[in-house]
Amino acid sequence: MRPRTWVLLLAALFAVLQLANVSGRDTPDSRNYLSYALGLRGDSKREAALTTIEHYCAGKAAMAHRDQTVHVVRFHRPDPAPAVLARCRAKEWSEVERRLAAGHTAGHTVPFASERFMRIFEARPGYPVFLVPFVTVLGATWGLWAAGVTVAAGGGVLVFLILRTLSVPLPLALTGQALYYVLPCGAIAMRPMTEGLLMALTLAAVWGCALVLQGRRAGPALIAGALAALFTVKHSQALFLGVCLAGAGVLVAVARRRKGRAPGRDVTVIAGLGLGAAVGTLALAKLLGHPSASESVQDLLADHFTRPDRADPWPEFLQLSRNFWLEWLRRQLWEPLFLAALGAGLWGALRRPTFGAFLIAAAATGVLTQAGHPDIHIWGGRLIASAWLLPVVGVPLLLEHLLRAQVSLPAQGHSDRAHSLR
Repeated sequence: MRPRTWVLLLAALFAVLQLANVSGRDTPDSRNYLSYALGLRGDSKREAALTTIEHYCAGKAAMAHRDQTVHVVRFHRPDPAPAVLARCRAKEWSEVERRLAAGHTAGHTVPFASERFMRIFEARPGYPVFLVPFVTVLGATWGLWAAGVTVAAGGGVLVFLILRTLSVPLPLALTGQALYYVLPCGAIAMRPMTEGLLMALTLAAVWGCALVLQGRRAGPALIAGALAALFTVKHSQALFLGVCLAGAGVLVAVARRRKGRAPGRDVTVIAGLGLGAAVGTLALAKLLGHPSASESVQDLLADHFTRPDRADPWPEFLQLSRNFWLEWLRRQLWEPLFLAALGAGLWGALRRPTFGAFLIAAAATGVLTQAGHPDIHIWGGRLIASAWLLPVVGVPLLLEHLLRAQVSLPAQGHSDRAHSLR
C-alpha cells in the first residue's frame, strides 16, 4: 500500500478506538472553552449555558454510572446517574444565575467563575474558534469528540511527516505516528482542552524546523504560522517555544563555530523566528492586556481567585515548586516509564544533533509549562504533555540508528576477519 494509505489507516484505527469514550472526558475548564465556542457562533449567554451545562453534567452522570457498575460494593445498587445529573445541573445553574444577575455578561464565555478567572480563557480564542464548526454541525458531545479525534489524529500525522522529511524509513515513521497515539499524549490530545491543538501546532513548528534544515522554502512560513497560531491558543506556549527555539539555535551556532564552521542560514532563520516570536508575544500580550506571570501565580496560590491574593507570592511559589518537583520525581521513579521514554528519545534526538536540538527545545516547553503551574493534582500530567514529543519523534530516530548499526556490523566484522587472515 502507499504510505498515505498506512497513515490514514493508523489515524482511522485511532479514531475507532476513541468511540469507547465519547463522553466523560471533560474537565471543569472544558465548560469555558465550549461556552466560548458557542458564544462565537452567536448563542446568547443563557443558550450557551444551557448547552454547556447539559453536556458537562451528562458526562459526569455517565462517569458516575460507569464507576458504579464496577464498584465492588455498590455495583448492584440503583443507577446514580439521574441523581448526579440533577445535582450537577442545580450547582452549575445556581452559580451561573448568580453571576449573570450580578451583571457578569462581558466576554464570550459563560460566567462559571469570577470575571478575573474567566479572563484567562478569554485570552485563548484559538481553541474555541477551532471548535465552532464541529459543535455547530454535530452538537456539543459529538462535536467535541470529533474535534478531539481530528486534532489528535493530526498530531500523529505531523509526527509521520517530520520523520519522513528526515528520510526515516516508512515503517519507523509509522512507528512514530503510532507512538503519538498510544503514549499519554494521545489521550491528552483527545480531551476538550487546549493541549491537543497546542501539541499539534508545536509539532507543526518542529516540522518547519526539519524543512528549513533540508533547505525547503516552506519551512520558515510553517514555523511562523505555527507560532502565530499558538499565541491564540495559549500565548505562554508561543513564548516558551519561541525562547526555546532561539536558545537551541544559539547553541547549534556556537557548536558549529567551535568546529570552524559558519552558523549557517538554516539555524539563523530558525533562531530568528523563535526570537521574533518571543519578543512579539511579550509585546502583543501586554498590548492586549493578557494575564501576566504574576497573575498566573496568584491564580495558583489563591485557588483560582477564590481566596485572598498573596501579598508576596513568589517565596510561596518557589517553596511549592521545590516540593512539587521532589514529589514529581519520587512518583516518576516509582513508575519510570516517562523518564525511560525521555531518555530513549534524547538518545535518538542526539543522533541528529542539529535537528535534535530543536526537537529537544520543543519538548522542553512541556517542562516550562509544568514549572509555571506546579500543581500535582492536575489530571494525567497534561501540562507537561509536550515533553512526550521527545520520545514520540526521538525513539524512531534511535531505532533507525540502531538498525543501521546492526546492518553495518556484520559487514565490518567480515572485513576484520579478512584483514586478520591477511
